[in-house]
Amino acid sequence: MHVVFVTSIVPDGKPATGYEIANKAIIDGLKRAGVKVTVIGFVWPGSTPLDPENTILLGEVDVRNDTASFSRKLRWLGKAVLTGLTVSSVKLRIITRAKFRAALASAEPFDAYILNGVALAGAFEDCFTGKPQIFIAHNVEHRSARENAEAATSPIQKYLFDRESRLLAGLEKRLCDSAAFVFTLADEDIAALQLDTTDRAAALPLVTEADPAKMSSRTIEHDLGLIGTWTWQPNRIGLEWFLREVAPHLDNDIGITVAGSIPADLKAAWPKVNFAGRVPDATDFVRSCAVIPLISRAGTGVQLKTIETFELGLPSVATALSIRGIADIPDNCVVADDPVVFAKAVSQMVRKVRSGEDMIRSGKVFRQAQQARFDRQLKLGLGRIEAVK
Repeated sequence: MHVVFVTSIVPDGKPATGYEIANKAIIDGLKRAGVKVTVIGFVWPGSTPLDPENTILLGEVDVRNDTASFSRKLRWLGKAVLTGLTVSSVKLRIITRAKFRAALASAEPFDAYILNGVALAGAFEDCFTGKPQIFIAHNVEHRSARENAEAATSPIQKYLFDRESRLLAGLEKRLCDSAAFVFTLADEDIAALQLDTTDRAAALPLVTEADPAKMSSRTIEHDLGLIGTWTWQPNRIGLEWFLREVAPHLDNDIGITVAGSIPADLKAAWPKVNFAGRVPDATDFVRSCAVIPLISRAGTGVQLKTIETFELGLPSVATALSIRGIADIPDNCVVADDPVVFAKAVSQMVRKVRSGEDMIRSGKVFRQAQQARFDRQLKLGLGRIEAVK
């Protein structure tokens, strides 16, 4: 079987976001199943595709809000209003529909489209005809946008998120209705997409490229380590909850280090927090932390940072939302949603690590179980494509 994997950002071997980590895991899984995969999409400025021979490159694009100028954001919004598209899809409308169709045609012959997320599929929604489709819903995007609207303090932001939520709800329904099979990254999202009464949806348990062998020797440099793209609103909601609600209840001598892209206003609001910015190696950073707080409070899909933490066997305290889509929770993870209980669990873990107690667990079994279930689930969707092609 030969599929065209339609994705906004193609793998470049340097995944910087959870979306990119998930993309590579899914493509690797397809290849394990014996599928030929041609990837089509954009690449970050200055990057090159990881597998150029099997990639159709549409050009370079930077879709990040935090690095975009005010004028660029206005252009995105204006174009979105004129076209009736979501802002996330408009960002990818930097080529014509004719050029996109020609790029797809250059991959012939192929058997099916795999529409990886809503952004590029929504930008060229009418181009995926004549062949069966698999839709991969990384998140329930309209629900995440609605949560962002509810958390927004600016009336303008609230309006924009409300608009995105409304448009995304329609787009996600159309993509799900058109698909021969739908994959989510968490079981809970199947019901949220109203697919739980069908036989054409399944959740894919992901793995990352975290190397458990690195845990054999580590130097602890930080008490608590949090890493992510904090400019993404669902992540920001979790970080603000942790800093505002949990941090005041931690032992006074516990330090907090936050790595990754961070909005300037958050830096100013919490001057005692060590904001480390982008780090050279995300795995090296987390393995240097005594305890990992997993702090998701909004959004859907699966938390890849949780999966990486479990694969490395690191001790953690997690909100219930942080472990969604994960069946096997290791015994060195405490689940808590109450801020005081969360802080108490974190403080106790840090004290244990400081006293020399070995809190590391083997992540090998967890990783093997995730990958085995991924491969079983993937075959369900591929089997549906074989049946209808």
